[in-house]
Amino acid sequence: MSGSKPGLAKHYLRYSTANLLVMMAGLVSFPLLTRLLDNTQYGILGYYETWVLMAVAVAKLGAQHSIQRFYPHGGDAERMRSFATNLFYLPMVGSLALWAFVGAVVIVHGQVTGEGHSPVFWMALVMTPMLVYSSLVETVLRVTEQSRTVMLTRVAWRWLQLALMLGAVLAVQHTAAAAYGGKLLAVVIGMVFYFGWARRNLQFARSTMDAAEFRQSFAYGLPLVATEILGVALVSVDRIMLKNLSGDFAVVGIYSVGAALAMQVHMFMNLTVFESFTPAANRVFTTDGAAAVRALKRTMLVPMTYAAIGVAILLWTLGTDLIIALSGAGKAQSGPVFEWMGAMNAVLPVMLVCGFGLVLERRTKTVLALMCLAVGVNTALNAWWIPLYGVMGAAYATLVSSTVSSIAACLLVAPSLRQFPDRRTLVTVAVAAIAALLGHWLTTRLSLRPGWQRMFFGGLLIGMPYLLVLLALDGRLRSMLYPKLRAVERRVGEGAVG
Repeated sequence: MSGSKPGLAKHYLRYSTANLLVMMAGLVSFPLLTRLLDNTQYGILGYYETWVLMAVAVAKLGAQHSIQRFYPHGGDAERMRSFATNLFYLPMVGSLALWAFVGAVVIVHGQVTGEGHSPVFWMALVMTPMLVYSSLVETVLRVTEQSRTVMLTRVAWRWLQLALMLGAVLAVQHTAAAAYGGKLLAVVIGMVFYFGWARRNLQFARSTMDAAEFRQSFAYGLPLVATEILGVALVSVDRIMLKNLSGDFAVVGIYSVGAALAMQVHMFMNLTVFESFTPAANRVFTTDGAAAVRALKRTMLVPMTYAAIGVAILLWTLGTDLIIALSGAGKAQSGPVFEWMGAMNAVLPVMLVCGFGLVLERRTKTVLALMCLAVGVNTALNAWWIPLYGVMGAAYATLVSSTVSSIAACLLVAPSLRQFPDRRTLVTVAVAAIAALLGHWLTTRLSLRPGWQRMFFGGLLIGMPYLLVLLALDGRLRSMLYPKLRAVERRVGEGAVG
């Protein structure tokens, strides 16, 4: 499975394309589901989705992290069978055992107390092991740098999920249960594909079972299991505490609308970067050392910083208009949530790249401690700010806690791996941001209708000055963009001639 691999740029292009198409599916489903489901039903959907994310994070037992860190690049057939047996199949067996135990406890508890659960709960329970299996297979695909397969399967799965969820809601009932039924069917279909791929490429062999290898994997992955659980808790505790403090699913729905759209920003800005960057950074660190990782960061941080700040400004100034355009004026209450959380998700990848390196140093306990810090700060601020500011209190808490943990990671990583954007990049982006904010000031002086009109003209007045200032002040950016533009121009010319 190793073979010849495309370069980092090709992986980034594929992952960004996949995430863009997945995000487009989200932008199609988002306005439709928010219109078809009221705030209460949408809140139920978001509430149980939170618990599914938590369950999957626990049930993977850290296997995805060990697969990524200990994959035997260049190993022979025997070594590959050992890897598949000890780092893929044995953790999956443990995951199934844990799932069966939890399911049995839930059933017995229901029989004893007489308390039932909603259909959404049972569908979420059935879905969990299938999501775990699919996630582990996709991790193998990513670590073997099969980005084309990851791109195609991810996009196909997401659009299938969109079609089945919307079809169920339209054909059966406008409820969260119908939507979840469509999602469950999509998960079953996707899992069948992954199962077929694993049978061909991941061979189990009892003779290769190695307790020492399994223990090493578990010892490495266990702190990252807790980290992932806490990561899910970080994005989930807001909904849970909103529900507990307000007692109203409608409030959760208002928050979930803004947070769900902000998650699309996270998917495109954050996941795309780290799906392509992390495997390359692991390989570079192993072969060339910390200095090469810092050089890789310096190259990435120039365009990343410019793109992140530009997107953050657009979302912070026009986020409510995007909510209105997609979901209607009835969901305008979710606009401020999206503005703050969307801007945060745009900037966060830059901070994470600056401080990336703790996992390379195998300081997984430090990573866990940072996530504990983030969840602790988030929970405390939610308890304080939700009663004061309502839905926005949860958004502010997420923003502060994520910022605190990201800054702490930058401070704790070894200086040999720490890399911030250079002074020229920071000065240039500051000047460009001022030009963009002047464009926003002009937008507020025009009589534009909220929604599509304000978003279109405001986007031009904010985005164009920002881009022009960057191009005027930084020749590095021009040297990156012009060859791409000339290549596109050549292709268009060849097509016209042909």
